[in-house]
Amino acid sequence: MVRKEGAALAAAGHRVIHLCPGGDAPDHIDGVAIHTHRHRRIRGLLGLARDAAALRPALIHASEPDAWLAALIAARCCGARVVLDVHEHYPSRLDARLPAPLRPVARAAIALACRLMGRAADAVVVAKDGLDDAFDGARIVSVRNYAPAPARPPRTHTNVPLVLGHLGAIGRSRGWPQMLHALARCPPTTRLLLVGRFTDGTEREFHDRAAALGLSGRVEVTGWLPQDQAIDRLRACDVALVLFQRGEENHRLALPHKLFDAMAAGLPVIAPDFAEEVAAILRAAGCGMLVDTGDPAAIAGAVAALADPIRRAALGEAGWRAARGPYAWEGEAERLVALYRDLGAGPGGAVGL
Repeated sequence: MVRKEGAALAAAGHRVIHLCPGGDAPDHIDGVAIHTHRHRRIRGLLGLARDAAALRPALIHASEPDAWLAALIAARCCGARVVLDVHEHYPSRLDARLPAPLRPVARAAIALACRLMGRAADAVVVAKDGLDDAFDGARIVSVRNYAPAPARPPRTHTNVPLVLGHLGAIGRSRGWPQMLHALARCPPTTRLLLVGRFTDGTEREFHDRAAALGLSGRVEVTGWLPQDQAIDRLRACDVALVLFQRGEENHRLALPHKLFDAMAAGLPVIAPDFAEEVAAILRAAGCGMLVDTGDPAAIAGAVAALADPIRRAALGEAGWRAARGPYAWEGEAERLVALYRDLGAGPGGAVGL
């Protein structure tokens, strides 16, 4: 949000302030001033709203449901306009935590809250298809979470043992069991690199499973890395993995940033055939292979098909070209700036993120 949306608005002449939790942060990032707070998420909503109103912004851009509510409260105090930023399908967020009979009730209640907040806001920015259903009656603007157009040339692919790369948060629902079992089916020279954190507490289980499959020496987990280092590690891979598993609405509607990072690096992508927008992009760009990500044999088959460096290079360059054209962030940034201009937030006005 800061490095793309905030930076785009700052480059357009807006004074942009990011109000975020924590106490150890730089003063500025890409032209965005960083102000920190120590309010707890739910119990600290009123305090967060007070802090936001005290900045006297012309417009508040909020990106999480609790921040949406704080932004609407702050706007009542300071007269700011409000933009809600939606990156997930929130009505289904509690599905995995609730018994099946309670899920329809929870979905309906969350959808109602989304609808009311969307109508109270001046606009709702959605990052992918399928998210606007919960915001009936609101002004909807699509701003996709694409990567900046790549400046470097695409990865050069040669006939070497393959390195499979996964970038970003990892957990069971993002396919690590299938990754390991697919890797076990690949030639013994094939390796797996995970750049990112485990977000579901299964890291120990991951390493135990890798050891049981005899894969420990073929797997590397870096943990979180700064963005430039993470992209450099990804560019050293040969194939990018996006292995969301079925069963979550946000996986069906996924539009993960890692997909566009891989395309910008010039890597072919193995991705889920059920993820509707991901599948549409891979088909349109011709930059990867769609598989049943719940089937390790299908994943391993795709890896085998990508052992040919000529095929990897062709798919990788197709993705790279698409990342410089229809799937580049710069076009989305123009749409965001145009929304702010239409809402009367002229250059120089303060924007709270």
